[in-house]
Amino acid sequence: MGIDKRIIPLAIGGLGIGTTEFTIMGLLPDIAKSLQITIPEAGHLISAYALGVVIGAPILIGYSVKFPPKKVLMVLMIIFTLFNGLSAIAPDYSMMLVIRFLSGLPHGAFFGVGTVVATRMAGKGKEAFYISLMFTGLTIANLAMVPLVTYIGHTFHWRWYFAIVAVIGLLALLFIKLWLPVLNSNQDTHFMEELKFLKRKQAWFVLMITAIGFGGLFTWFSYITPLMTVVAGIKESQMAYVMILAGGGMVVGNLVGGYLSDRLSPEKTCALLLFLMMISLGGVFFLSEYQNIALALTFVCGALSMSVAAPINIMMMKAAPKSEMMAAAFMQAAFNIANAMGAFLGGIPLENGYSFNYPSLVGVGMTLIGLVVALRYKTLYGSQVVDKEEVSSDCVPCDK
Repeated sequence: MGIDKRIIPLAIGGLGIGTTEFTIMGLLPDIAKSLQITIPEAGHLISAYALGVVIGAPILIGYSVKFPPKKVLMVLMIIFTLFNGLSAIAPDYSMMLVIRFLSGLPHGAFFGVGTVVATRMAGKGKEAFYISLMFTGLTIANLAMVPLVTYIGHTFHWRWYFAIVAVIGLLALLFIKLWLPVLNSNQDTHFMEELKFLKRKQAWFVLMITAIGFGGLFTWFSYITPLMTVVAGIKESQMAYVMILAGGGMVVGNLVGGYLSDRLSPEKTCALLLFLMMISLGGVFFLSEYQNIALALTFVCGALSMSVAAPINIMMMKAAPKSEMMAAAFMQAAFNIANAMGAFLGGIPLENGYSFNYPSLVGVGMTLIGLVVALRYKTLYGSQVVDKEEVSSDCVPCDK
């Protein structure tokens, strides 16, 4: 049985978003030199994009939920394509900083709307798998596009990176127009109504699991280059292959996470994956000096970093059955908070003179907290089944 082509436009959008979000990290020295700024100043471009994600997700969802999801996704991809295209010709650092912020605005909203659309297109019992198919674009970006575009940016000019992302955005826009089905919108909701899910403890449990538990893996990923070169003894020239290995793990883990979630339940899958994350990060701390083991753990941690995406999003949709799009947008904000927290807390032992394997030890603690919260969530809400008849959803199922 082939892949449902209706999910492909969402995957292409994820490919573009993943490429623009992660490629910049490898091109910071090139951008800094070209714009005559320091590398830390160039790093602010990453922060500006992340800030755009956190701010844009709830605002754009709040003001677009009354419109048909297909049109919303097209508008979001137009914004994404436009500002990535402008990034390729930005004349100076100040303008680039503003444009990168604007580029991040549609990121969370796209995945928020896309998550709901994917579940509506899926047959019963396949919701998590369809979400994982959407996120496949994000994982393929890490596997193939980020190394490729980084190479092109190094070899020719970093501006080609943004031009390529804009082309991917145009392709996503085209396939959304051609292949994504029409879904009805919910005309009876408004911004404040969408935010009511935040009054539910269940939703805050899921956000805590995401921001803290998932943040544990970012303690590892944020410092993967010095970990592998200094501790494991990998040559810097071979780091591109290490990143491809991590990206391959993300592709596999993303699909496995969706598969397991549909069969074990999202709650059981989330708790299991957080436990495996904790064990794997412990392995990174104790065993990274052994090069072959370090490489194996790179694949495993890469797989676990994306495996939780589908089950945790399903858990959030259960927690906010009347505000699914807004809740999914908040999940993207929580993932970005996890990124920031992981990098910040993981850097504390480094600032105090400890080795580059110590951030992963911090990650063990963060993942343990996430696991405890996940187990508590499972105890309180694990048997919950959302009654579809009572859900005033953001959109209704389309005809296949």
